[in-house]
Amino acid sequence: MSGRDSPDGAGKATSQKPAAYASEKSDNSVVPEKLPNNGLVPAEVMEERELAKGNSEQTSASRTQSRTSVLSGLLAVRQAARRDYRVKFTNLLHHVTVELLRESFYTLKRDSACGVDGISWRDYEQDLQEKLKALHDNVHSGRYRAKPVRRVFIPKADGSERPLGVTVLEDKIVQAAVVQVLNAIYEQSFLGLSYGFRPGRRVQWILDVDIRAFFDTIDHEWMMCFLQHRIADRRE
Repeated sequence: MSGRDSPDGAGKATSQKPAAYASEKSDNSVVPEKLPNNGLVPAEVMEERELAKGNSEQTSASRTQSRTSVLSGLLAVRQAARRDYRVKFTNLLHHVTVELLRESFYTLKRDSACGVDGISWRDYEQDLQEKLKALHDNVHSGRYRAKPVRRVFIPKADGSERPLGVTVLEDKIVQAAVVQVLNAIYEQSFLGLSYGFRPGRRVQWILDVDIRAFFDTIDHEWMMCFLQHRIADRRE
């Protein structure tokens, strides 16, 4: 099988552009912006989308300051991704900060089912800052390991069952943080009329298509190869 047809070949394909290093901070603040969608060009671009609000015990000033820090850190990533769709990104892990982990924690559903460790959202919120610092240290030192997923089965209308994996809370936090970093890159490639499963998008009607066992059969090796077209950080 030729390199072009194989996962290894696709993974080795490199851009003509050098890898981009996105600085952690920016001098400019970020203001949410939504432009009208004219259906012809990617005009409807949400530069930022408000994340879910935290509990009432946190002051809005503290949350706003934290979110501003998070958005500023990812601004350079968004700008570089928008300028050139061929550029590859390195050193993305440093964007996974304690502030980003905190923002990710507060986007999670408070009443979600617990994973194998039995820790709920409310449990984890106790001494949150210390737990997030420890999680951040584990991620950046390479000690972080995802825990087993608890499997449950949801009945479907046709009598079959849909398997559902329930991850532990810390894994959800890390996953949500990584999603925000990846969104900074890949959101720039979408047209304004693209709505499917994108954050902050609202439409008048929804077409629901059930692709049978999609996540059970997706080729993870090919998926990683596609990610390597834009991401050159081996730690991600």
